[in-house]
Amino acid sequence: MPQDHPTDNPILNAAKHELAERAQTAAPLRTANDAYNGPARIVSINTSKHKGTRKSPVADGHDTVIEQFGLASDAHAGHWHRQVSFLAAESIQTAQARGLDVHEGDFGENFTTQGINLLSLPLGTQLKLGSDVLVEISQIGKVCHTRCAIYYLAGDCIFPHEGIFGVVLKGGEVHTGDDIQVVKLDDGSCSFTPAEALEEIEQARQEGTL
Repeated sequence: MPQDHPTDNPILNAAKHELAERAQTAAPLRTANDAYNGPARIVSINTSKHKGTRKSPVADGHDTVIEQFGLASDAHAGHWHRQVSFLAAESIQTAQARGLDVHEGDFGENFTTQGINLLSLPLGTQLKLGSDVLVEISQIGKVCHTRCAIYYLAGDCIFPHEGIFGVVLKGGEVHTGDDIQVVKLDDGSCSFTPAEALEEIEQARQEGTL
């Protein structure tokens, strides 16, 4: 049977202290606005069986998206405002440039995109994925209440700044390589997003942590 690590381990404590100091001095991870070159498309569809873990690209390159739920095979799907998540391949490249060995799905995103700056789109914007699926952007960014290993290794984590969430308005099949179309630009509001979620994001931005 493997033995649990003691809670007061000098070596582990020293390593954690060194990583925490590195995180305080590293520049925030941000992707340049000119990094996104079209056409806009899905380059990976990623799922996981459990919450709080990295996701893996689906083996056959396609999955089913269920209306008002999310990806059929993903643990984060459900009847809430963060049914599916997006992160740009350009954001992952930003993290790789910091020296991280990360790839599609490692930040927990369902859809790795390319060629579209989702951060420039307001809440309520509707995206068509492939020929069937329609998603409305419900949250931009995420407040992480606990720091992950990526944060300590890189000095920051890209997903809280550049991850996007959405609600599925229309389900269907999605495939790797599917086009992404902006079919409706909204005014920056989403009726599916709870007020407390918006307040948490806004407070984090004012405090400079997001």
